[in-house]
Amino acid sequence: MTARSIQDANRAPTTGRAVSPSVWSQLWSRNAGGYLFLLPWFLGFFGLTLGPMISSLYLSFTNFDLLTAPDWVGPANYVRIFTADPKFSTSMRVTLFFVVFSVPLKLAFALGVALLLNRGMKGLPLYRAVFYLPSLLGASVAIAVLWRQLFAGDGVVNDALAIFGIKGPAWISNPNYSLWTLVVLSVWQFGSPMIIFLAGLRQIPVDMYEAASLDGASKWRQFWKITLPLLTPVVFFNFIIQTIEAFKSFTPAFIISGGTGNPINSTLFYTLYLYQEAFSFFRMGYASALAWILLAIVGFFTAFSFLTSKYWVHYDD
Repeated sequence: MTARSIQDANRAPTTGRAVSPSVWSQLWSRNAGGYLFLLPWFLGFFGLTLGPMISSLYLSFTNFDLLTAPDWVGPANYVRIFTADPKFSTSMRVTLFFVVFSVPLKLAFALGVALLLNRGMKGLPLYRAVFYLPSLLGASVAIAVLWRQLFAGDGVVNDALAIFGIKGPAWISNPNYSLWTLVVLSVWQFGSPMIIFLAGLRQIPVDMYEAASLDGASKWRQFWKITLPLLTPVVFFNFIIQTIEAFKSFTPAFIISGGTGNPINSTLFYTLYLYQEAFSFFRMGYASALAWILLAIVGFFTAFSFLTSKYWVHYDD
């Protein structure tokens, strides 16, 4: 919308007169092309994002089983979640454990590989593609099935350990190790943050390292005093994105546990529990309440991260 059209739209209200139909027709004729190009986005936003969100918020205050009309119960679903649902606390504990361990390990591993690739080795495009491939595949069903076969009692991992005389446990069916296999799977998919770290490293001026070397700074000191401070905006971005993805993780836990969260609920991710309530027990209203609680948790974490970023994220200015 041009500045002239905005002035035309605002002229009548400022003089106390209503906008005439001719003004609206002029505005539409001037901007019809832009609105038509935006129409697919408007349809997607209102039909696939905002509309379902409003419906989910309403359903979270109802009992709804997909077969009968929603029955309004007020905040009863939320009260039950926080006071009478042991699976909520279990799934939240499992999810927080996964987030706390998988995200830092993935970022540390991604940064380490990015530092190696940033040294200008031969065949860099090939290495970049190979390391990015697991992230490109994403949390697919095929990768989860492959992971289940690798860490089964008679899987490839235990076969490799047997070569050295080590008898490996049944990783998937042992509650002491099952969640750690999902953490390892998450760390293995480090390609996306690695590419972003590598792009950030390429933006650090080389003359800063040269000046530090002339002053006698070791490589380790250069990393802590130059690389890491200048890379904190990239670290912050990767941290936010990967943490949100960790909270939303679903497919690996669903495939490896067969949709049950076993053994002994050790892989019962929050999203998996939400799925069970919605599509196993058809408690759509209760599942909607769980979904909004997850949205609130992720929103609180994101807001807290942005508020605290001023203390450790350093920008050029």
